[in-house]
Amino acid sequence: MAGNTESNGAGPVKVARRGLSEGAFAWLLVAPAMAFIAVIVAWPLLETVRLSFTNADLGGEEWVGLANYEKLLGSAKFFEIILRTFWWMFLSVSLKLVLGLVGATLLNAAIPGRALFRVLIMPPWVIPVAIGCIGWLWLYNGYFGLISGVAMRTGLTDGPFEILAYKTSAFYAAIVTDVWVGTPMVSLFFLAAMQGVNRDLYEAAWVDGAGRWYRFRRITLPQIMPVMVSMALLSAIWTFNSFEIIWILTQGGPRGGTTTMIVDTYKTAIGNFKFGEGAARAVVIVVLLAVFSLIYLRVLSAVNKRYGVK
Repeated sequence: MAGNTESNGAGPVKVARRGLSEGAFAWLLVAPAMAFIAVIVAWPLLETVRLSFTNADLGGEEWVGLANYEKLLGSAKFFEIILRTFWWMFLSVSLKLVLGLVGATLLNAAIPGRALFRVLIMPPWVIPVAIGCIGWLWLYNGYFGLISGVAMRTGLTDGPFEILAYKTSAFYAAIVTDVWVGTPMVSLFFLAAMQGVNRDLYEAAWVDGAGRWYRFRRITLPQIMPVMVSMALLSAIWTFNSFEIIWILTQGGPRGGTTTMIVDTYKTAIGNFKFGEGAARAVVIVVLLAVFSLIYLRVLSAVNKRYGVK
């Protein structure tokens, strides 16, 4: 019985292998995934690249070659938007990493109610971004918002202060909201990495008289460094391409003070119906994100090699 079952189970595979070469059989297995990628990723990307060489709008399209890219490269405003996007990304990701590391360290501590605190950190990440941003809109409101109210009661301002009405304050307010949304995910990733550290290392260091800060600096950080690098670069890509938070809070205003590349692309392509120019901006974003991906792979490989991670 056992022999017959084994023979029947292996029979179809042997028949399939008998009619196809090993290479053809392998390609047959990956064909569905390749078809999915071709339809969902490759075709829209190629269509975007094609549109970037046209002046497509609601009235039709004509081939204009590199005119859209020449217009972008000759625009000082576009380079200002690029610099703003990188500054937005740098500040947001830096704060997420610092706060995420602090949060993960606290959540990893042996304290009563630790499981409850791990659950309470989830809401900013779990609830829809739009709902969370509406809550922040109330906080930022100058007339009935909590922040402006506290500022007036403590004498920091003489009257209502509309945080989202000024370029600088709106920009940093959007960063605070983005950090609020993204920090829980970073904390959970770091917490998972910390729990994977071999406890024998801490016990050996404790026996040798090492303090908490020394153990954190010499054991915890090196052991979770590959995860930190991965999260830093992935978070940079996600933040660079973030749209919902800025659009809900300010729609890129006031006076373009919070307009990043993705918001500028949306305004151009959808708001002004300049699909060709919007496609050119999207291609530039793809190129920059491709550079980030290459940096991610190189840096992660170097970090893994240094810390002996396979």
